[in-house]
Amino acid sequence: MVRAFEKKHAQQSLLWRRVFAFFIVVYVAFLIYSIYHQASTPWELRYHAYFMDEMHPWMVLCADWVAVLACLLAVKGLLHGSRFYQQWMWYSCYVGLLLVVFWLYYMLRLPRFRWDIIWLPFGPLSGAGISLYVDHLLKESLEDIKNLRGSMYNYKAM
Repeated sequence: MVRAFEKKHAQQSLLWRRVFAFFIVVYVAFLIYSIYHQASTPWELRYHAYFMDEMHPWMVLCADWVAVLACLLAVKGLLHGSRFYQQWMWYSCYVGLLLVVFWLYYMLRLPRFRWDIIWLPFGPLSGAGISLYVDHLLKESLEDIKNLRGSMYNYKAM
């Protein structure tokens, strides 16, 4: 029975890691679409146009590419099979924090704070945080299965 739980956990773990990685990849596709529009016709997109007077177009492009990097690090952490996979998610958090500082600095310089673009600073950081949370939940359930296996052997020893 414990082996069945372990097998089911491995399947569910892979499934949920892939599901959340897919959501982050969809966000990456949106960011790449945003980069394309900013490069081809600067300031056409409303969420970038707010910053027209505050920064150069290349700064927006760089920030969006860094956001893509942060999201891809989170995806690598979710899908990577090595012992050190969690470090990729932490790297994604650090890059996301840099983006939060960058975007909030320029958002606070706007004449009026725009709540409709709050996803710009917090999108990549949220992806990294959700990745870490999913990983934590999956580790906890694996620990419960290991405790169940340990209890099974203790029961046999009696």
